[in-house]
Amino acid sequence: MIRKFQLLIISLISLTAFSQTSSFYKKSDTLNKKRRNSIIITESVMAGGALIALNQLWYKDYPRSSFHFKNDNNDWKQMDKIGHFMTSYYVGKVGMEALDWAGVSKKNQLIYGATYGFAFLTAVEVLDGFSEEWGASPGDILANAAGPGLLIGQELLWQEQRITLKYSFHQTEFAKQRPNTLGENYLQQALKDYNGQTYWLSANIWSFNKESSFPKWLNIALGYGAEGMLYGNTNNTNPIPQEPYRQFYLSLDVDLTKIKTNSEFLKSIFSVVNFIKIPAPTLEINTKSGIKFHYLYF
Repeated sequence: MIRKFQLLIISLISLTAFSQTSSFYKKSDTLNKKRRNSIIITESVMAGGALIALNQLWYKDYPRSSFHFKNDNNDWKQMDKIGHFMTSYYVGKVGMEALDWAGVSKKNQLIYGATYGFAFLTAVEVLDGFSEEWGASPGDILANAAGPGLLIGQELLWQEQRITLKYSFHQTEFAKQRPNTLGENYLQQALKDYNGQTYWLSANIWSFNKESSFPKWLNIALGYGAEGMLYGNTNNTNPIPQEPYRQFYLSLDVDLTKIKTNSEFLKSIFSVVNFIKIPAPTLEINTKSGIKFHYLYF
């Protein structure tokens, strides 16, 4: 699961960078076949190359098997599933925006662009399904579908993304206890240590009432996290220092894409990093000790 989460984050960053490169060119008002074809070729090469590399660099070192499923829905307090949810959402969003740049119709943007994340991540599940070590995860496949579901649903309902998925991270003491699994440094821990990761649904307040005086950039965010996890689940023979527990958060956030600026460079930067939750005062409710308040939560 850790290896898969790393792949998801790398894919997200790569596709987001591609989308932002495209944003420097004026959007086509009608179908531009050259642009559309270049997008199809680029995405196909990126996805195919990633799958081939993963198969050669990772799966070949583990025994193969006939295709099978594995139920890992109870592992990591479902944090890995939310990682799939978020990544399939953003990969689909980038795919949709790239086709929009090429002048592709809205219908085809949703059919072929928004579902790109689901197609790619589910292909990874197929590789897992032929590995004796893992197995295809029904929960992962469902999460892969939920991301595009949120993306497409909002486009059909509002023709815009009023609610976005965001990510934040802080270092924890648990990584020091299992550095090989949870990471040896900050970057590795940001990818591997589920204890320090928080996933957010961030809703833009102004978008729901565009006649209001709310700042256009102000969001309210609901977050989910978990701590106390040294292993994927508690059904193992290894001692754990404490029982893992869930965390729920309420906080403020910023939609960077709604900050006014005349700089195209800043607009691109804001769009790329907008998946990161801005640190802010936060109310936490957890299943261990109840209610906590953070003056500034990362």
